[in-house]
Amino acid sequence: MINLDQEHYIDLHMHSLYSIDGELTPTQLVDRCRQAGIRIMAVTDHNSVQANFEAGTAAAQAGIQYLPGIEIDCLFKGLNLHLLGYGIEAASPDFLEIEERFIEQNVAASRERLKLIRQLGFELTERELEAIAEQGYQKQVWTGEMIAEVLLAKPEYYGHERLKPYRPGGARSDNPYVNFYWDYCAQGKPAYVEIELPSLEQAIAIVHRNGGKAVLAHPGISLAGNFAFLEEILQLGLDGVEAGSSYHPEQTALELHRWAQENKVFVTGGSDYHGKTKPAIKLGAYRRVLAEAEMERVLQEAGLLPQR
Repeated sequence: MINLDQEHYIDLHMHSLYSIDGELTPTQLVDRCRQAGIRIMAVTDHNSVQANFEAGTAAAQAGIQYLPGIEIDCLFKGLNLHLLGYGIEAASPDFLEIEERFIEQNVAASRERLKLIRQLGFELTERELEAIAEQGYQKQVWTGEMIAEVLLAKPEYYGHERLKPYRPGGARSDNPYVNFYWDYCAQGKPAYVEIELPSLEQAIAIVHRNGGKAVLAHPGISLAGNFAFLEEILQLGLDGVEAGSSYHPEQTALELHRWAQENKVFVTGGSDYHGKTKPAIKLGAYRRVLAEAEMERVLQEAGLLPQR
């Protein structure tokens, strides 16, 4: 396993405020990458390509090699998965259609999510969530992370049993907002609201149709440990797997790398940086299975980076 304290100049998974749970503008994100020593980057917002235009320009000015990207929410055998698309034609209307449909459904889902949270006994108003959402790109979408931010700041809930795990020193305090989302608003949880998503096969086809490579994001958590699914997913046209991730323990990363080698697909790596939503995650910090120079060579062979 590669020493995480060594080179860290490639990060291919990060989010701007064009993700419903992101924080920074694309230019701010590029500047953070420059400060962190990132030399090859990709912004992969959830169901949106909007950041790519600004980020690409800012990266060029900062001397950073930029790879256009997206992270598409999709379904496979009832599982909510995330598909990374790299090297895509970001100006394609296909991606605008994905974004518009995703946001439209999430506006309605936000109201239902608030209703379910209230049924758990929490007092929460639309106005409180609007104040948080005002800072982002989609002001009518209220995420589980936003709900957590409001609840954890309310003085009357400082001693609330349900919230103790997310407070300093608690078992879920490393990334409290997103951990609250996973515990209450994710698939199968009490405040989960289902929305209609494209199938994984459709998402892969869209990425390919627009000149990109399709990579399964953080499969160590997305597949809930069922790596047998990878064989079926491979048949749908998958190009790569994100073996390097801030979510993957060493054994998982190595297992994914071995699988990729055996099945002749490439591996990528990224931090999944979001900003305040996941404060424990830092740009460039993730479990690596390849040295940076080797990762760069892999990306070149995949046609995602020019040969030097």
